[in-house]
Order: sequence, then structure tokens, then C-alpha cells
Amino acid sequence: MSTKFYQHALALAFAVHEINQDPQILINVTLGFHICDSYYDATMTYRSTLDLLFKSHQFSPNYKCDKQRNLIAVIGGLGAATSSHMAKLLDFYKIPQVGSDLEISLKTTHYSSFYSMVPKESHQNIGIVHLLQYFGWIWVGIFAVDNNSGQHFLQSLEPLLHENGICAAYTKRLPYIARLDKMEEHIEICYIIIYGESLTIAALRFILTLGGIENEKLYFKKVWIMTAQLDFMLTGLLRGWDLQIFHGAIAFAIHSEDTPNFGEFLKTINPHWNKGDRFIQVFWEQAFDCFFPESWEQTEVMGQCTGKEKLEDIFKPQFEMSMTGHSYSVYNAVHSVARLLEFTLGHNTINLKYAFSKKNVSFNNSVGESISFEQRMATGDKFDIVNLETLPNNSFQRRNVGKVDSSAPQGEQFTIDENMLVWHPGLKQLPPLALCNERCRPGYQKKRKEGKPFCCYECSRCPDGEISNSTDMDDCFRCPEDHYPSNDRNMCIPKKTSFLSYGDPLGTSLAVIAASFAFITALVLGVFIKHKDTPLVKANNQNLTYILLASLMLCFLSSFLFLGEPREVTCLLRQSIFGLTFSVAISCILAKTTIVSLAFLATRPGSRMMKWVGNRLVHFIIFPCSLLQACICLLWLTYSPPYPDVDMKSITKEIIIQCNEGSVVMFYCVIGYIGLLAMASFIVAFQVRKLPDSFNEAKFITFSMLVFCSVWICFVPTYLSTKGKDMVAVEIFSILFSSAALLGFIFAPKCYIIALRPDLNNREQLIKRKN
Repeated sequence: MSTKFYQHALALAFAVHEINQDPQILINVTLGFHICDSYYDATMTYRSTLDLLFKSHQFSPNYKCDKQRNLIAVIGGLGAATSSHMAKLLDFYKIPQVGSDLEISLKTTHYSSFYSMVPKESHQNIGIVHLLQYFGWIWVGIFAVDNNSGQHFLQSLEPLLHENGICAAYTKRLPYIARLDKMEEHIEICYIIIYGESLTIAALRFILTLGGIENEKLYFKKVWIMTAQLDFMLTGLLRGWDLQIFHGAIAFAIHSEDTPNFGEFLKTINPHWNKGDRFIQVFWEQAFDCFFPESWEQTEVMGQCTGKEKLEDIFKPQFEMSMTGHSYSVYNAVHSVARLLEFTLGHNTINLKYAFSKKNVSFNNSVGESISFEQRMATGDKFDIVNLETLPNNSFQRRNVGKVDSSAPQGEQFTIDENMLVWHPGLKQLPPLALCNERCRPGYQKKRKEGKPFCCYECSRCPDGEISNSTDMDDCFRCPEDHYPSNDRNMCIPKKTSFLSYGDPLGTSLAVIAASFAFITALVLGVFIKHKDTPLVKANNQNLTYILLASLMLCFLSSFLFLGEPREVTCLLRQSIFGLTFSVAISCILAKTTIVSLAFLATRPGSRMMKWVGNRLVHFIIFPCSLLQACICLLWLTYSPPYPDVDMKSITKEIIIQCNEGSVVMFYCVIGYIGLLAMASFIVAFQVRKLPDSFNEAKFITFSMLVFCSVWICFVPTYLSTKGKDMVAVEIFSILFSSAALLGFIFAPKCYIIALRPDLNNREQLIKRKN
């Protein structure tokens, strides 16, 4: 027999004893029980079940009413096949069967008399997935016993693994007695999920021993994940074998609690504790490796059992003093039957099926846990997560390191204390990894390998403009518009805002230049006003000169509207003011050259042009030309005005704060109109450049307009090819340079004469130069 399973029988006896001693339940009713063994043969269950139904056995402690031997319920059995055979008979006779083992429900759910005391296997599968996800284990092997239970386990678990990005590197169907052949093919697999029945662990250890020392060493570097259907036990000849291979194994176990007084109850057990116990002597002999004289012939190898041996001295693979999950289920099953029997007696019936069908039948067991039934299942789906630590004396201890509780709030259904875990010393890395290949670092994305499971992949660098900021990302992604990828493509960096500010070196330089030229222009205007009565100033049409200098000064000052962070007001004004001031300035130059041309035509005899030479012509040219530009600007501001905008795409690392011109067509209309005036001025000035008149400034105007036109012809392609503050700087530079060209070529010679050669600034010299 399995010495470890004897605890299930003792848990049943303890529960019955506890109920019979409790004055609060089943008053004047004493429970008794029979225990039957299947002898590892499920077909034997038929005979044992029939014996329970139709024969009388004497093993019933505290059973006082000998004439009343009513079979109220059956608890068990241990294993799916055994339970299924029992259910076929018990369902026919409507005797409730309370299952206390996890895999029982697979074959018995269609029997109306079957009730389960254990959590659903599906919650265990979810717990396995949570465990694998917690440690990032995505490359595992699976051993499943080759029967209906194993088939059901695989059909449930494998899709769940796939949905959560976990690959089964291989699935090995084990016969009822396990074989591990050709496992060296999977030496790289570090994690093995084992699903089997009670003796699978013993069989695994046996086969590893048969495989030789090399095969054993191969499995020393594995992490074993065991399901609750398995029991970590060794029996018979296996009891002396080394268990180090399973050191650090992680097992799921049916939830259990430390039941009060159960440990003390076990300490009272001895070979003579109850004469009706037909299993105690067999258990005692196997557990303590001794013999009783009446059952064995004395040998030199085995000593005689004294009866004073203690259960707490037995190694845990053979027997445990703490209540296991299976024994806890038996304990709760007995208490459930007792509570439901009390419920039925209160309704003048002994039909337990009636009580089981009532959802409101519930109670708290001795440790305070609530037990109730719903749809023939005990509510409360809990599993303990247990870590197994083997000891040098070939014993082991269980560490409760976590739990799976489906009734807990979302996010708390799976908990584990990683610090409590012990790992096998043969593992190279803690916690160990379970990957088909190295993880993809941030900055890379997965690229699936053809013909390989989806967990096997290559790592390819993220494309330009995309990043991945965590390991093993399926796809890279683009940063938000206000961020840009780092050089390693593993993070998004906030873009800096960019505009031509006064604090920028380029902005400061342009501001200083603009202010300087505006000051120089004002100085020239002051010089001309001061010397307004001199022949040179009078000969240059004073009012027209003042208007030209004032407009040039405004041209220099208009560049300040382009500096600093764009605002709604500055965006509205800057292009319009620039267009108007330049239109006035070029109109003045056009008027100057036109007056010179008409002045010489008027000197011919009989010419009628004299009446046009003067202020009338100035007004006729300046006002209409400026008014037309004003109309263009007004139309622009009315229907599609400029506005502050951000450009996040033109420059990778910058957010350009700029003025959106609203209508690009209107912007180029303003520029084009200025260009049209400039070309007209250049043509007229070029025609009169050689006229022999001392007052003629057409030659200097020709040079100034040539430079002006060159600057603005170069401006268009340069403006279109630049972005951000460089584009603004190009326009400011064009404004300053073209304005400076007009100021320098037209007024520098005059200022030279006024300031440095006053001897030339007289009527005689001008007439002399003319002649």
C-alpha cells in the first residue's frame, strides 16, 4: 500500500471522531464508516461498492445501533477510473458520492449523484499560466499521463498557453507507468509541466535511475512544475532513493489549512489504536521497515515492530504530519455529509440529494472556511502553490509560497512570494529563464522564424522613426508627434520647441543688425532734414527723400516682428507691414527715376511734360502703388489670415513654432508685387543711368535695384528649401540686405558730400559738374 495515502483514511476517521464528539451537530446520531481499498485496480471498485451496498462489515467505531446500517454517502475514490466505477453503481441506487480528488470530476460530472469537494481543474490551468507569465517562462515541456485525464488536461491547457504567448516545446504522453526515452533531444528545455496520477512521481524517479547517471544529471537542471493530481511520494524500494532532482520543484496543491488537533490525533496512532483498522499493520510495517510476528517470519534484515514508533519520524515522501490537500478535502467531505444529514433530518428525510440541491446549505468548518455547494460543486476554487525543498536525509519540506484563488478580486487571484522560493543549485541563473531564444532588447522587434513555434523568433532592429521600449515586443511603434526616437530606438525623447528668439545667437545678431540699420537710417534722415536748404538736398526732392528714408527705416524695424515666439498679433502684422513698407520704398524709387526721365523730356522745346515734373507725379506713383499692395494685404487678412502654428514633422528633433501664412498664394502675391515694382524701377533707372545731369542719381539706383532684385530672386528657392527658424532668418536677412542696399547705394554718396565734402554742396559746383 501507499503509506502516504493512509493519511486520507486517518483524516476521515478524525473528522468522524470530531463530529461524534460535537454536541452541536447530529444530536442522538452517531456516524460510522467503512474503508475499502481498490488495490491499485479500478475494477476492484465494483466489488467494494457492492459490499458497501449489500453486506455488513464490523469496522464502524462508535456504531451503536447494530440493526440500522444505513449507507448515507460514499467519499472517494482516489483517481478518475476508481471514482467513475463507483459512480456508475452509486448513481443507480441514488447514493450521494462526494469526490475528494481533483481529477475525479472528469468522468463523473454526468452522474447526478456525484458531488465534488475540490476546485475546478480549469482554475489550476489558469494558475499555471499565471506562474509562467510571472517568471516570463514561455518555452516549456509537458508530460501528461496517457489516459483520458491526461488528454483532457492537454486539450484544456495547450490552447490557454497559446493564447497567452507560451509555447509547448514538446508534449510527451506518458504511459500509466512513465517512460522517459529520447528526452536528450530536449535538453535545452528548462521547465517541465507534469500531469499524471498518484504514482507518476515515483515512476519518473524510477525511470531516471534506470537511465543511468548521465540521464539523471540531465534532469538536475530542470524546474519541475507539478499539478495537484500528483502526490510527491516514494514507496517500497524507492524510499531510499535520492530526491535531489526534484529540489526546488513548484507544485500546485489542493488548498488546505492546519486543522486544529489533527497533529495531536496522529500522535495517538499506534498499531493497536483501533482493532477494526485492517490497514494499520500493513502501513506500520512499510512505514517503519519492520514486521509483526504474526504476519511475517523474522529475518535479519527487518526488525520487529515495537508499536512505540512515532509517525512524526517517518520521512515526508512516505507520510506527512500536516494535513495534505487531498486529506483536507476528505475532512471537508465528511463534515459536509454530516451537515447535510443534519439538514435532511430537520426536514424529516434522509435524502441527502435533496440537501445537496439546496444552494443555501452552507457551514464553516473548524478553521473558519465557508463550505457550500452550487451545481454539485463545492464553492471556493483555491489552490496552494508549494515549493519543495529536499533535505540531506532524503526527506523534504513543503513551503507555501503562493495561492490561486478564483474568488479573489481581479489582480489578486494569483499571488506568489518569490523571496521564499528555493531553486535547484544546478541552475545557472536565478530566477531561471525559459526561452526558445534570447529576448529581443528594446529597440528591436520580433521576427518570426519560418517553420518554428511562435515563441521562436529573430530580433530585427526597429525601422527608422519607430521604437520599442520593452523586451520582446511584437512590433515597433511610432513616437507621439511631440517626441522623436532615440538613437538606440528604445525610447521617445520630447522634442524641443524651436523658433528664432532674441536669445538665439542668430536672432541676437539679426536684431542688432536691424536696430543698427534703423538707427543709421534715422541718422541719415536727420542729416537731410538739417541740411534741407543745401542744393544737394533740394535737388533730390525733399519730400520724396523723407518718405523713402522713413519707409526704409520701417523696413528695418519690421524685421523685429519676425523675431520671438510667434503670436497671433505678430503673425497677422509681420508679412503685411513688410509688404506695405517695401511697396512704399520701391514706389518712391520708381517715382525718383520717373521724375528724372520726365525732367529731361520736359527740357525739350514745346514739351508738355513740365507740368508732370513735381509733387503731382510723386503722388500719382506712390499712392496708387502702395494702395494696391494694401488691398492685397487686406484681402489676405480677411479671407485667410496667418496664424500661429506648430510643425512637428519637418525637423525630427524639434517642434517648430511658426506662423502659418494661411494662404500661400496671397503670400507670394505680396512678394510678387514687390518684385514687379522693383523690376519696373530697375528698368526705368537703367534707361536713364547715362543722362548727363548732375542731379541724376539713376546710376546708383540702378545698382541698388540690381542688388535688390538679386536678393529676392535668391530668396524664393532658399526660403522654400529651409525649415523652422532658418526659414525665418532667410526672410529677415533678405529684408535687411535689400533695404541696406537701397540705403547704401542711394544715400551713401550724398552723405559723403554733405558730411565730408561740403565744398561740393553748392550751386556752382553742381552747375560745373553738369556742364
